[in-house]
Amino acid sequence: MKAKHLVRIRRISQAFFLCLFLFLLVESRLPEDLYLKYSLVFSSDPDFRLDWPVTFFFQLDPLVWLSGLLSAHRMIQGFWWALGLLVLTLFFGRIFCGFICPLGTVHHLAGMVKPSLKGDRMIMANQKTSGHRIKYFILIAVFVGAVMGLNLAGLMDPISLLFRSLALAVLPAVGTGIKEIFDQMAASDVKVMNFLSYAAEAVVSPVFGHGYPAYKTGWFIGLIFLVILFLNRIRPRFWCRILCPLGALLGIFSRFSILRLEKDDAKCADCKSCSMSCQGAASPMPGRTWENAECLLCFNCFDSCPEGALSFRLRWSPGLNNWPEMGPDMGRRALLAGLGAGISLPLLTKLDGHIHHVSDPRLIRPPGALAEKNFLQLCQRCGVCMKVCPTNAINPTLAEAGMAGFWTPHLVMGQGYCEHTCTLCGSVCPTGAIREISVSEKIQRPIRIGSVYLDRGRCLPWSGNGACIVCQEHCPTSPKAIYLRKQVVVGPDQSLKPVQLPYMDLKRCTGCGICENKCPIRGRPAIRIIAAGESRSVKNRILLTDQ
Repeated sequence: MKAKHLVRIRRISQAFFLCLFLFLLVESRLPEDLYLKYSLVFSSDPDFRLDWPVTFFFQLDPLVWLSGLLSAHRMIQGFWWALGLLVLTLFFGRIFCGFICPLGTVHHLAGMVKPSLKGDRMIMANQKTSGHRIKYFILIAVFVGAVMGLNLAGLMDPISLLFRSLALAVLPAVGTGIKEIFDQMAASDVKVMNFLSYAAEAVVSPVFGHGYPAYKTGWFIGLIFLVILFLNRIRPRFWCRILCPLGALLGIFSRFSILRLEKDDAKCADCKSCSMSCQGAASPMPGRTWENAECLLCFNCFDSCPEGALSFRLRWSPGLNNWPEMGPDMGRRALLAGLGAGISLPLLTKLDGHIHHVSDPRLIRPPGALAEKNFLQLCQRCGVCMKVCPTNAINPTLAEAGMAGFWTPHLVMGQGYCEHTCTLCGSVCPTGAIREISVSEKIQRPIRIGSVYLDRGRCLPWSGNGACIVCQEHCPTSPKAIYLRKQVVVGPDQSLKPVQLPYMDLKRCTGCGICENKCPIRGRPAIRIIAAGESRSVKNRILLTDQ
């Protein structure tokens, strides 16, 4: 096949999978026609699930599969896709990096925007350096850490990183900017501007979310993403060459690839066009050993060679006895450093006591989350559960779960609440860290994610500053976990006031957080949810109640 045809097929494939990824990203939400009545939807259909396979790219990711297998000793749903990709890599090399990976495509596009490296500088940048061994260090650290019981793959996995960055930073930031413009248009006295703002809102909201979605540490996630994109000005596809652990894993398997670069030294005019166009610093120039573990199968070298000195052919690779010469160049230091980091990090992250002792009272995991130790063995920190949450309650942690749980999901009731009949987070979790539950199981068991706590000094009725029954009105349990008693309290002016005082029945409370979210005392509500009493932890249960 001609070089230009291979390049065209690669570009079409990249565009298709990037568009597919973005489509599934947008569709990882409650369907638009059901948004305003989602509580009724879950009540009428206990097994309601999303129509699209929003976790497809995670099931295709061998790093997600293997890290979960090593840490939790269990197969994730749909892992056959990942196994098939590894088999494909054995025969055709890093075809995922060149044809499928959406983050790789984003980096490819970013490197094409006013590249700072040209001519001899580009040739120098495309030379193989010891920096490419960093990705093997990260891969070894991730796998050894997984064996030790701590799964950190999601921090660096390209699919998790891209989904998290777009879902929790890029889309909310762009959506907020657009909606602020619409708000200005809606406030205008010109009726045409008002009409356009409302019409535009109906178009924008299905993509960017209703209202103003916000995520804790979203700014930090977005900043990291921008820095990674900027690194393409230093080296083309810097992430893919230097940092990507999935690329390192596929590079190891590509050692056996039968698709290989053939070089004709006699035809080479030493124009260095192949070296300037190479995306992976794979040494495509005749006279040098081709680094098949670094080749991203962009076929740029094949396409750019004016003399026809390069071509790709299907042939069996040398035997296993040539591994030191033909295998990926990991480096002894990267290997030892990866082993050291993989052993040290799981041990150091347990020193804060979040795993073996009672966790932070603010750490409220989604309904269906596994026990904390098992949860951290499987969670990829991908953000799918956060994106799908219809109330924007699920957010990435910062310090609430300690170092080991950085960026894992927890509920922030000040931003949203756990809808009483919603189980979407468990249905979209790609690894089973949040197990799939039905509405009937969630309500009838019930599954508790925390318990209610009342600060009487801030509560309007209890402090004598006013009448309020908001928490009791919104409590969704039946019978209600918050009930009222008529009493007379002394107000600040020493006058007697008849009020209805709220009391809590911890046996009925599921910790959904709607009372905290709706409390009129903003900032620090008078009624709050704490993790104590959660069903998933025996250590964190309230012993005086029936669990």
